[in-house]
Amino acid sequence: MKTIVLFLSFFMNVLGGDPFLDVSTEVLDAIKQGNATAIAKHFNDKIDLKILDQEDVYSKAQAELVLKDFFAKHPVKNFVESHSSNAKSANQFVVGTLTTTKGKYRVSFLLKKFGDRFLISQFRIENDND
Repeated sequence: MKTIVLFLSFFMNVLGGDPFLDVSTEVLDAIKQGNATAIAKHFNDKIDLKILDQEDVYSKAQAELVLKDFFAKHPVKNFVESHSSNAKSANQFVVGTLTTTKGKYRVSFLLKKFGDRFLISQFRIENDND
């Protein structure tokens, strides 16, 4: 029975994978690597970006540069997702804790559905006030 469930699960993912899970997994992996370019690949054309005290609406290219600067100054040690939305809606979010050589930060991002794709419309890195 377990074999059948695993088999069906595999084919459902291969044939009709969840675009939210695909994007969020790629973004989570990129955060763990401090890879701003891989994250920015999923940015909407305009993105609400907050990195510590710097907040604005940026173009995709500008936001990538701001994020690259953060990762250059704060090399990533680890990232742990704490929670995410699980509802099948047009808006999804992910929240986690980023550990860098300079401290811990709360990371959150909002994915919005545009057609058949999920794109990041908001990305935040804030001081973690444990």
